[in-house]
Amino acid sequence: MRKGILLTVASATLLASLTACGDSSSDDGGGTGSDGATPRIGVILPDSKSSARWETADRKYLAEAFEAAGVEYDIQNAQGDKQDFQTIADQMITNGVNVLMIVNLDSGTGKAVLDKAKSQGVATIDYDRLTLGGSAQYYVSFDNTEVGRLQGEGLAACLEEKGVEQPLVATLNGSPTDNNALLFAEGYNGVLDPKYDSGEYTKGPDQSVPDWDNAEAATIFEQMLTSEPGINGVLAANDGLGNAAIAVLRKQNRNGEVPVTGQDATVQGLQNILAGDQCMTVYKAVKKEAEAAVRLAVSLARGEEAETNATVHDPEGDRDVPSVLESPEAIFRDNVKDVIEDGYVTKEELCTGDYAALCEEAGIN
Repeated sequence: MRKGILLTVASATLLASLTACGDSSSDDGGGTGSDGATPRIGVILPDSKSSARWETADRKYLAEAFEAAGVEYDIQNAQGDKQDFQTIADQMITNGVNVLMIVNLDSGTGKAVLDKAKSQGVATIDYDRLTLGGSAQYYVSFDNTEVGRLQGEGLAACLEEKGVEQPLVATLNGSPTDNNALLFAEGYNGVLDPKYDSGEYTKGPDQSVPDWDNAEAATIFEQMLTSEPGINGVLAANDGLGNAAIAVLRKQNRNGEVPVTGQDATVQGLQNILAGDQCMTVYKAVKKEAEAAVRLAVSLARGEEAETNATVHDPEGDRDVPSVLESPEAIFRDNVKDVIEDGYVTKEELCTGDYAALCEEAGIN
């Protein structure tokens, strides 16, 4: 396995504080770039299949933050196609973006795009996923090892609550080309490996899911369950993979019996938690992540330095990347309401049909 990135939280602000930027039409030029023109920022999202969040959350929150900053922006989705990803980047550079922000599909494709942007004088930001060996000037994400640790601890808590002794645990890892997936695994394996080593848990099938493909995850888990019918715990790296496992368990009337983890606090994942089919998820406040990324993008477009709270070491590029990292939160049935109160998911979206009564039981009023 490729060596994960190393995180060092800064003990003090690493760079100068970002001056608040006003409307681009204001007389003081608050929203203008270093040359007096209104900044134009391009964003490339990876797909809409690996997680619903890219379209339901990131696009929305990025657009809102760009609007508030008074800058021009272009948000496009590569839909998992590496060639389209590069084509979109070329078009954005040709159309004169000052800053290019990407969520890479893999580090190779991401590096090629970042290096080309740099050669054209375009500033760059890695959003959510670090491009190993890349050249982005900033990185904005969550503490992804902590995400995995919360998943591992969450699964352990749910197995204990169910009174399962010496559980056989299966693992559905994220895409092997996504550096975040390696960090999630680093986090949850840090919790589970000592339990395997001591004999408290039994390590079951452990497999990565290419491109976070949910349909493929269902096939993989079905094969896992066929080879190891006694699986009684599933570490699934996100809600989509978790739902794929739940669908397979449901065919055998074992949904709710076998704890399953997740990540992203999607409507589907939260509904599975309310129904008792999913043990927990990890909520990442995407709004904070998006707003931090936009602040950095605007500062780059204006030729300013920005405030960060960490550095992340890229082992392939052997460099430390100034970063903003937000904190994740574990979500169980008793605190699903936290996600609603934060505005990430609405009650109307979540509490439909049969879930209305379940929402009421969970204190979502």
